Amino acid sequence: MLRQVTRLLAIAFFASLAACSTVTTTGVKNTSKTFNTVVVDAGHGGKDSGAYRRYGPAEKIVALDVAQRLNRKLRESQLKTVMTRSSDVFIELNDRVAIENAQKNAIFVSIHFNDSRRRGIRGFETYYHSGASSDLANSIQQKLATIPHSASRGVHTANFRVLRLANCPAVLVECGFLSNRNEGGQARDWEYRELLADRIAEAIVEQRFGSGVYRGSTQVAAESQPQSASPSGGTGLTPNAGHR
Repeated sequence: MLRQVTRLLAIAFFASLAACSTVTTTGVKNTSKTFNTVVVDAGHGGKDSGAYRRYGPAEKIVALDVAQRLNRKLRESQLKTVMTRSSDVFIELNDRVAIENAQKNAIFVSIHFNDSRRRGIRGFETYYHSGASSDLANSIQQKLATIPHSASRGVHTANFRVLRLANCPAVLVECGFLSNRNEGGQARDWEYRELLADRIAEAIVEQRFGSGVYRGSTQVAAESQPQSASPSGGTGLTPNAGHR
């Protein structure tokens, strides 16, 4: 009898876990085709430098730069945007979740750069958690893969807090490996960061309005550079971008 009771309790326990899992999944509102707001999240910031390797600037700096460029492009495409941070400040993960979940009819896109002890590893990766986010993740990955000489490491599910706790479609984009000589060097180039933002923006705009709608700049205008950039181009990063 004791064994039977124990078995019934175990079954009830696992059933409750399954029920909780179902609630989490169905709690995500699928706004992937109807959204009018994009929450743009620049990873790390402030005391959290993120990835930091010899070939690229600190992740927090280049992630913010790409996020700002993406923000501008989405606004130019008539989408409302909300940035979780617009300067080099530290934002708690729970606060980022609160910002994304406070928006109505939105999607969430988090910008990061990758790192590995194996310097030969390179390529883009896009992560998602809920099924409602799958199409957006695949669209972004496909657009990034069109960048010449790039490498795609695919789309994956992940349990990142900003994805797991999102009430809307949410993805996290790894824009290459700062630990890789080639990709770390490219991350220092403002034109390349502009290209990354352009491809991500194209995927988002087409996800909402349909294929062929996005109109990116045929050439990168000088005014698209941050104010700290030199007139001749340069990195477009602040002078201390390479320091913690």
